[in-house]
Order: sequence, then C-alpha cells, then structure tokens
Amino acid sequence: MFLVVIALAAAAGGAMLARHLGQGPAVALQGGTLFPERRAIADFQLMDHEGHAFGNAELKGRPSLLFFGFTHCPDVCPTTLAILAGLEKRAPIAGLRTLFVTVDPQRDDPLTLKRYVGAFGPGLIGLRGEDVQLDRLMKSLSAVRFVQKTPDGGYSVDHSSTLYLIDATGRLAAVFTPPFAVDALESDLRRVARTLEH
Repeated sequence: MFLVVIALAAAAGGAMLARHLGQGPAVALQGGTLFPERRAIADFQLMDHEGHAFGNAELKGRPSLLFFGFTHCPDVCPTTLAILAGLEKRAPIAGLRTLFVTVDPQRDDPLTLKRYVGAFGPGLIGLRGEDVQLDRLMKSLSAVRFVQKTPDGGYSVDHSSTLYLIDATGRLAAVFTPPFAVDALESDLRRVARTLEH
C-alpha cells in the first residue's frame, strides 16, 4: 500500500513539475509527462558497478533512462528492470542506456550491485554512492525514499518508482509513472525521440 502512495505522489509531482516549468507538454504520452523545458540536474557524484566515477559529466553524450531501486526489493524493482531489459532490445531511442541507482547503498556494495544488474542484461549500469550524494540526486529529481523496519529486525526501503528520461545534455526531459508495460513505454519513447534531437 505504501508503494502505491509513493507512486501516486510521484505522478502528482511530475504533473506539478510540468506545470511549474510552463505550458503543457507538446507531445502527448500514454504513461508519462514530457517537459516543455528541460530541467538541470543538481551536481552529484556516484560510482558505477565497475568502480568508475559517475556524475553529471557522465550523463552527457547519450540519453539515459534512470530508475531508483535496491537489490533486496521483492517485486517492483525486478519487475521494472525486466521490462527495461526488454525495452533495451527494441531501441526506441538511439543510444539509450538504462541506469539503476540503488537507494540502499549500505547493503548494495559494488559486487552485489554488479551481480544484480548483470542478471538483467549487459546494458544495465548500476550506480551507488554515499547518502549525501544519493539524496542530492533524488531531491533534484523529486524522488523519495523511506526506510521501513521489518518484524525480523531488518529493514526495507520504500522509494519512488518513476522512470526519469535524461537527454544527451544531462537534463531531465520526461518522467514516466507506473504501471509500466514494454509496448506502452516503447511507444512513448519513440514519440519523445524526435524532441531529443533539438
């Protein structure tokens, strides 16, 4: 239930952000919002699953589809990553890459993250970082995470399940909210593709 609340909040946040940035989107999407003006992303510094630095500079050069999650996620994350792996094979936007940013860096060490993203295909890039860097990126994208203690003494992390489309200049171009389906996402991304050329 809590994840549903987060999903609804993310959808509302995307709509408010679109209104804040100006007029309505020029391209109608089935499951997302294309911003009339692209949004800069705050400076951040993470590491990819191979141990290389990944920040704003690495966002430039090709478009990216970014998703927040964690390796202990029981359902939303693996389901979404499986959809994104299927989408990658269809290449709706030339050069599009998928970025998976863990919201649980304490448990998702580099090796765990590498094994996890590798299970979904070679094109997925896993990213992790210290809380201050992660929170800076999440705040910039209007994303949230909440740590929830579990009865066994452990914890889980509730988080935004939005997909963020970042253009080749490193700016936020569109957001997509669940539920996700490969066909609908592919259709929306193909509509967006021509706007990324400008």
